[in-house]
Amino acid sequence: MLQINLDMYQTAGIAMLLFVLGRFLTNRIDFLKRCCIPAPVVGGLIFAIVHLVLYMSGIIEFTFDANVKNYFMTLFFTSVGYTACFRLLKKGGPKVITFLLISIVMVCLQNVLSSVLAGVFGWDLRLGLCTGSIPMVGGHGTAGSYGPMMEDMGIAGANVIAVAAATYGLVAGSLMGGPTARSIINKYNLHSTETDNGLSVDSEESAEDLAKAERVDAEAFTNAAILLIVAAGLGTLLTAALNNINIDIGDFHFTFTFPTYIGAMLIAAIIRNVCDAKHIVMPSKALDLWGNVSLSIFLAIALMSVSLWQLADVAGPMIVMLVAQTVMMFLMARFVVYNIMGHDYEAAVMSAAFCGFGMGATPNAMANMQAVTKRYGPAPQAFFIVPLIGSLFIDFFNGLILTGFLNILPIFG
Repeated sequence: MLQINLDMYQTAGIAMLLFVLGRFLTNRIDFLKRCCIPAPVVGGLIFAIVHLVLYMSGIIEFTFDANVKNYFMTLFFTSVGYTACFRLLKKGGPKVITFLLISIVMVCLQNVLSSVLAGVFGWDLRLGLCTGSIPMVGGHGTAGSYGPMMEDMGIAGANVIAVAAATYGLVAGSLMGGPTARSIINKYNLHSTETDNGLSVDSEESAEDLAKAERVDAEAFTNAAILLIVAAGLGTLLTAALNNINIDIGDFHFTFTFPTYIGAMLIAAIIRNVCDAKHIVMPSKALDLWGNVSLSIFLAIALMSVSLWQLADVAGPMIVMLVAQTVMMFLMARFVVYNIMGHDYEAAVMSAAFCGFGMGATPNAMANMQAVTKRYGPAPQAFFIVPLIGSLFIDFFNGLILTGFLNILPIFG
């Protein structure tokens, strides 16, 4: 078999071509567009399937340089950290906290369920997390980060399982969100009580400040790049310090294992909130664009690097585990989210969103809500709470919870 090793430039070049291919297909295939499947995921999976055929035929095996992927992965999660505005969390009131607590409980339940089923099938209990909150709440971004890290810990197959589960979650979360909300709305004859689908601008933010935050020019892009790179650099030091923490409790020894991006996210969040306190306007739009570009590059490389042939031995158990996650998500959205969040129209829309970001990503949640509100009317409260929790705070808690599971599960075998 011919072995082809691609360096960082060649890896990045192929990844961008696959992104273009994925964008072409998602713009023209309605199913991909409706399910909000990212273009780099589509292009990367096509390459992975072709690679599988070539590998199984004994023709070619590709290996890729991971440096570009890891760098842009860190930049993306750093951009997420810069969105962690605690003033907005306070503004949202009790419902924001309630939705966050439900989401944290969901993350824990996903990991408990996946770990238990992993034990039933004789897997390493930590490998089960690759069908838990790593791909479900974390999506492809977290899957592409934790997968390689867990393989470095000796957990074989973690990367391919996590990425495959994340792809399933994107599709399943998109398909179940709308029907879940519609069934609630029709059963209880709910309707929107709002005349528009937006919230007023925060009174603390002047029009001039908003214009600065939304500005997209060379200076804004440069400032955003500086903020991302500095926070990412400092974050690596913080992550290294966190990973050196050891805790001894009786006969048990805990060594924390955080992914590289956790420190960067925390540093970015600190910088963001210090700037807010000092009334310093950040280039929010430029940071968001940098984050989106970094995510696209990272996802394309992560998906095209997946070795699908490694799924052959775990396909059966994996299907059972993913179906179990889907059933649990439906029950959480239908009976927990709807009832606790107020059992009204807004709560029904949040149930649709919960399916989206709980099994895929925040864009899925937004797409689910848009589909529901387009038919039944606006839900401004849901459109404020869901992206606030789904796009920033849950990532922090997911990382902390996963770290706890990775350290505790070896105790149970």
